Amino acid sequence: MGANGNRNSKLTEPNLIKPCPVNLWHCPRGSISTSKNSSIFEFPKWHKWCLLPVYQDWQYMQSKGCFFLEEDGEIISHQYRMQIAQRSMVYLTIKPLNLSQVEGKPSPWLSVDTALYILKENESQANLQLVCFTELRNREVFGWTGELGPGIYWLIPSTTGCRLRKKINPVTDEAQLVYRDQTGKLFLTQEFKSTLSDIFEIIDLDGNGLLSLEEYNFFELRTSGEKCDEDAWAVCRDNFDTKRNELTRQGFMDLNLMEANDREGDPCDLWVTLHSMGYNKALELTEACPFVIDIYAEKCKPKIKAVHMEACSGQLEKAICKSVLSKGDAKVMDGYENIIVHTYSCDTWITSVIENKSDEKVIIHINNELSKNCVNNRGLNIFAVEVGPKSTMVCQHVMPLNERQEWIYYCIYSLIS
Repeated sequence: MGANGNRNSKLTEPNLIKPCPVNLWHCPRGSISTSKNSSIFEFPKWHKWCLLPVYQDWQYMQSKGCFFLEEDGEIISHQYRMQIAQRSMVYLTIKPLNLSQVEGKPSPWLSVDTALYILKENESQANLQLVCFTELRNREVFGWTGELGPGIYWLIPSTTGCRLRKKINPVTDEAQLVYRDQTGKLFLTQEFKSTLSDIFEIIDLDGNGLLSLEEYNFFELRTSGEKCDEDAWAVCRDNFDTKRNELTRQGFMDLNLMEANDREGDPCDLWVTLHSMGYNKALELTEACPFVIDIYAEKCKPKIKAVHMEACSGQLEKAICKSVLSKGDAKVMDGYENIIVHTYSCDTWITSVIENKSDEKVIIHINNELSKNCVNNRGLNIFAVEVGPKSTMVCQHVMPLNERQEWIYYCIYSLIS
């Protein structure tokens, strides 16, 4: 015991470390099983599925969005409200958005995992009930199908953070964004125009080829932290190409050219915009993942609207914990009946949630050193988490580093204090 009465936290004292049962998950290309000593658990092989012709006759809506990686490693994304007018079978999917790319140029975000959590609004936004999440998978597409009653639903996109993460080796060569011709007139380079065209695709959430004020404001909040009001939007309409009160792709290009002219060709502000949108100095999209959500409903036309761009925490954390507690395997830590490790697996990722039923906070030590071909969202093989009293928290997400090779998830949990 320490001087203040708390348990000593030194890991070198074996009497203070009590490992819980080890989870051993052997995952050859998607089939997942676990074993520990004499206990063997077989997990379902998630079947591949595709868009059946029947869904194509249903009423359809689509919306785009994006995950953005912050400087501290936190991930933020668009969040949505969906309205279902009457009870109906519904089919939802989410996948990375495949943008037009220069031939031979990589699209690293296409390997980022995506998921969608569907929560029912009961009386208010503060009272949301988890309904389901996209468990089905076919390559990069994740989906769910089932019946939803009439009402308002929140769609919260999620990515584990195993693959959307900070790059260790930053790019040093800086792409040219603007140039002047022989007369001194300023132009955007072709490479920068191609990048701006891709950004336009990302922020055009409804995919109609135009930017509404609401869509543009998500872009402004992301890149400058401020909104464009109605008066400023009216000035924008008067000076740049618009259609039906919305900004065209060419208008968006001209807006960025004006910004470069205002700075007399200095691309400093343009780079702030690019970095905010997840681009590096080589104009590669490495710290963002655009995605697209498709919704089919049999009995009514679904309505979907992006309403927030927030951190993937809060409601999402609660939803993930509830889904893992509901569908995962629960193991009580040996000797600590109030601490339970819940583990959910599919052929794509593993999520562990720690539940602390005691009246005191606990600190749990996690060791993944014996795992093979695995990557987790924390970026560390050994770490510790603090779980408050009477609470649950997401411990870690784990994915295969290379999906074409077998992967072994081997994790030891130990109570520190």
